[in-house]
Amino acid sequence: MRNQIEFIVHGKYGLFTDPVTRIGGEKFTYQIPTYQALKGITESIYWKPTITWYIDEVRVMNPIQTEVKAMRPTKYQSEENDLMYYTYLRNPVYQVRAHFEFNENRPDLAYDRNENKHHNIAKRSVERGGRRDIYLGTRECQGYVEACTFGEGEGFYDQYGEISFGQMFHGFTYPDEGDGKSFQARLCVPVMKDGIIQFTRPEECEIIRTIHEEPMKSFEKGKNFTSVDEEYEMIFEEVDK
Repeated sequence: MRNQIEFIVHGKYGLFTDPVTRIGGEKFTYQIPTYQALKGITESIYWKPTITWYIDEVRVMNPIQTEVKAMRPTKYQSEENDLMYYTYLRNPVYQVRAHFEFNENRPDLAYDRNENKHHNIAKRSVERGGRRDIYLGTRECQGYVEACTFGEGEGFYDQYGEISFGQMFHGFTYPDEGDGKSFQARLCVPVMKDGIIQFTRPEECEIIRTIHEEPMKSFEKGKNFTSVDEEYEMIFEEVDK
């Protein structure tokens, strides 16, 4: 597929939180990363509002194992600490294949729709481990990105057959990537076949719920947006002074 990148992301721990388990303050991880978590990792590698990343598939390389840790988070109501148990994924490793499409809700950025430019920058960013810090679900789970060829190497679930993980949180649809006026949450039922999960596109999810109405933000040159060339000119003007 055009505009596609492939990378492997790994870390010591991962925590892809099930929202249902947050009610009591404790966190319990899903068995696999959510679509939204992988999209966030991909955006940390390279992103601009001109493009939207889509996760095509993920390959689970290591066995799914969990580890429980006792944590002492600070209470919001007082200065005291509380005792919580967080359940993490241990030694998660995933191969990811993703591609980008231009965001049609951003006609104000149409001048930046250079397919070749964004694809080359994204591939270089993968080779350098991403532009921003990588996290496997939550901030305490530091991750690392490396370039790879999707499907290469031996995975634990290569000949494992089919596994359904039941209904899971898929991701959020923000106004600028959806209908332009609502913030939505999506649910899906991911199925892993021989270690590979092919994700449903956001608009094709089984359950989509509107959380609240929120108009998208527009970018206008000279008001709330400046181009890179304009920023360089401002810097040079300050240096000259």
